[in-house]
Amino acid sequence: MKIAFHGAARAVTGSKHLITLDKGVQILLDCGLFQGMGDLTDGLNESFGFNPAKVTYMILSHAHIDHCGLLPRLVAEGFRGPVYCTPATRNLARILLLDSAKIQMQDAEYANKKIRRVEDQEMPLYTDKDVEQTLSQFKTIPYDQDFNIDPDVTLRFTDAGHIVGSAAVHLQLHENGTTTRITFSGDVGRYGDLLLKSPQTFPQADYILMESTYGDSLHADLDPIEDMLLQVITRTCIEKKGKVIIPAFSVGRTQELLYALNGLELKNKLPEIPYYVDSPLSMEATEVLRSHPEVYNNGVKEILKVDQDIFGFKGLRFIESVEESKALNVDMHPCVIISSSGMAEGGRVRHHIRNNISDKKNTILMVGYASPDSLAGRLMAGQKRVWLFGQEYDVIAEVGAIKSMSAHGDYEDLLQFLSVQDPAKVKRLFLVHGEYEVQQKFAQRIINAGFKNVSIPEYHQEFEL
Repeated sequence: MKIAFHGAARAVTGSKHLITLDKGVQILLDCGLFQGMGDLTDGLNESFGFNPAKVTYMILSHAHIDHCGLLPRLVAEGFRGPVYCTPATRNLARILLLDSAKIQMQDAEYANKKIRRVEDQEMPLYTDKDVEQTLSQFKTIPYDQDFNIDPDVTLRFTDAGHIVGSAAVHLQLHENGTTTRITFSGDVGRYGDLLLKSPQTFPQADYILMESTYGDSLHADLDPIEDMLLQVITRTCIEKKGKVIIPAFSVGRTQELLYALNGLELKNKLPEIPYYVDSPLSMEATEVLRSHPEVYNNGVKEILKVDQDIFGFKGLRFIESVEESKALNVDMHPCVIISSSGMAEGGRVRHHIRNNISDKKNTILMVGYASPDSLAGRLMAGQKRVWLFGQEYDVIAEVGAIKSMSAHGDYEDLLQFLSVQDPAKVKRLFLVHGEYEVQQKFAQRIINAGFKNVSIPEYHQEFEL
């Protein structure tokens, strides 16, 4: 039995981990799009490092694009097996993948307007037809249920507490008279999340694939998020009469922002200005979360007793059409605009940043992780000039961040997730989905917790299990 790491290896995007059994069965854990990798991004997304047609089963931990965004490409290149996930993940993946295909098709069409020779024209990674074919291959499994996907493979999902539908993946692989237990953490949520239940405990594993995004960080207490939002909005919109532009992922982060802003309204603290969510995708994702109240934690359930719409408040408007989005750029009134994507690498938010980044009265506010090479990451690092749509802009607007807003657990959360395991019984623990420097620090923490064999795979590296 072998495992190879074809994405999220010493990086935080492009999650892809391929298990190959001796008899030839191949199980792919996640199939994510690479994002925010600078000039390397396109090349990484165009080559898997394995043959998609030879993959037998695909298991999806959750619907974030860096975990599911290359699935249609996998299908377009020959994968015909089932895609296993939770029901909520399928609902989210549908809207995210269709949106991803739409963006890629539009980007290719725009780029090709300037390219005359047909052989030089750009092609999208996949189309909406590829997405529809991919969705037809989805099969859903609820949490906490053993399911035999193959005579020699048993699958179980447990709630990872990251986003609605997110799961840790647990496999029992029967081969050569022995059973090997592999756990893939997916992305681990927070213990004490604003909205969701904490990650579940899980059975003992022989091998663990562990995410490490915040393996060197501790998040600030969640309580001040409302206060921090209020401070930024008051300073920018009320005192300076400017705009607050918030790049936010459509799934998870946007709903947390709406919940926090709704909390301010419940306390009669919310400034009376317009609040826009400029992302049709975010509206659909919010409806998916509304339709799965079983994932809410007890605190949210208490709020629901007095407020049935925890994501709605006075002044909130969802923007759907391109025309409405463009109108926001010529409207000079103070407002808050929440728009995807969270790393500011695509979507409408780049237009809002372009139109507001060179005015000192405005604020660009980041509210989650951004890879260093992404636009959001470079802004957080203090870069003073950025390229947008082929033109350079001075960064004059205030740049801020609420780093405690993350769907990823910090190192204490990650260690708590692992605490249910007997380290002596874990043969090897692989760190994935993290920057290499962060992973090295987290590896030491894991070793200090008793895990003796910790590896940090390189891109495309293969291990014998």
